Amino acid sequence: MKKQLFLFTVSLLFSGLQLTAQNPLVTHMYTADPTARVFNGKLYVFPSSDIVCEDGKGENGFCMPYYHAFSTEDLTTWEDHGKIIDQTEVPWGKKDGFGMWAPDCVEKDGVYYYYYPAPPTDKSAFRRVGVATANDPEGPYLLENDYIKGVDGIDPNVLIDDDGRAYLYYGGGKTLRVAELNADMKSIKGKPKVIETLPDGYKEGSFMFKKDGVYYFTFPHDQSGSEEIGYATGKNPMGPFEYQGIIMDRFKDGIWTNHHSIVEYKNQWFIFYHHHDISKNQHLRSMRADSLFFDNNGKILKKKATLRGIGITKADKLVQIDRFSTSHNLKVSRLKDNNVVGWQLDYIKNGSFVTYNSVDFGKNSPKKLSIRASSGLQGGNIKVYVGNYLVSTVKVTNTGNWNNWKEFEGTISGEISGIKNIKLVFEGGDNYLMNVDWIKFE
Repeated sequence: MKKQLFLFTVSLLFSGLQLTAQNPLVTHMYTADPTARVFNGKLYVFPSSDIVCEDGKGENGFCMPYYHAFSTEDLTTWEDHGKIIDQTEVPWGKKDGFGMWAPDCVEKDGVYYYYYPAPPTDKSAFRRVGVATANDPEGPYLLENDYIKGVDGIDPNVLIDDDGRAYLYYGGGKTLRVAELNADMKSIKGKPKVIETLPDGYKEGSFMFKKDGVYYFTFPHDQSGSEEIGYATGKNPMGPFEYQGIIMDRFKDGIWTNHHSIVEYKNQWFIFYHHHDISKNQHLRSMRADSLFFDNNGKILKKKATLRGIGITKADKLVQIDRFSTSHNLKVSRLKDNNVVGWQLDYIKNGSFVTYNSVDFGKNSPKKLSIRASSGLQGGNIKVYVGNYLVSTVKVTNTGNWNNWKEFEGTISGEISGIKNIKLVFEGGDNYLMNVDWIKFE
């Protein structure tokens, strides 16, 4: 863990880092509570950041000292714009509170308003909400000298309605609240209003969006020890709202929190959320994303979290097949190489298969392919299908042990172009056949 932590720490020194990933979207640092926004034709994500807690630091095992900003245009390549706000820069906040929880960012009249919670030095509340402004979503941000008066809570989220009026949603525990913002976007009108008619139990991380004239109030909700994502709808940004059900089920693999945002980009809706893919520690999370869909009546179709995530993968890049769309009779494990944050397919048997959707082959058909694999036993064959056509069979032999990797090549028959789904089918004897890391077309 110390070595892994060192690698994460070193990576934080660099901004403008180009990242190519599926789920999780970012692997060089821990990111949680992702708020996705579209600015200037780009999709931006503003997450919180998890780090390993030192003794006596943080709260409930979480240490969250700063914020980064990320952006993408192709949903596959992500740029890290570096640290935009640190806890030591908050004029009214504790310099070592490690409580920079879920943020949000919106644009109005050419100014970007960044909302964030922090523990105040005056101890007037558990968390207060501050504002920072910039002329660019990537910063630099100028922090207001004081927090928003009348607002005490976590997880700020802002909706700017079609008429230009803005609303601040926040809160945690059993109560979520809303207040209208003044024209300055830095203060509220009157007193906040409690949002009622929501299910009992712990709630936080509210995120409001508007679609086809309907206000969708979404929120993480815990009734049984972990959080699902639920939602309610209404005809007014301040309610009342009618509870509609669950968008995403709670995870059952040891992580309690989930926190999300929902955005439309290039005519497709997406849900961003987090999981503990890399660390297997619920206090060290990684942001994810999946496509989201609505039925003809505007109801949100329930979404199952995936490894494949979003974005189109270029065929001449490494296709991380362990981030599959579907699979049968195999498992996924972390690579044992401490210098790489990655995964492998393992416990592969005769008849196992994986599918991986949306691979872009372009106009120049590949002539061969490479598969990185290992085997401590007899190996086996990998049949590679593109669309519905078998284009290659690659033979994998014994590599000496399960962690000794080699690249195995195959030739491609037929012409391939455009965006296609691929499928790998494994054949061999009765024992485990091989491990597979990635596939690449050339």
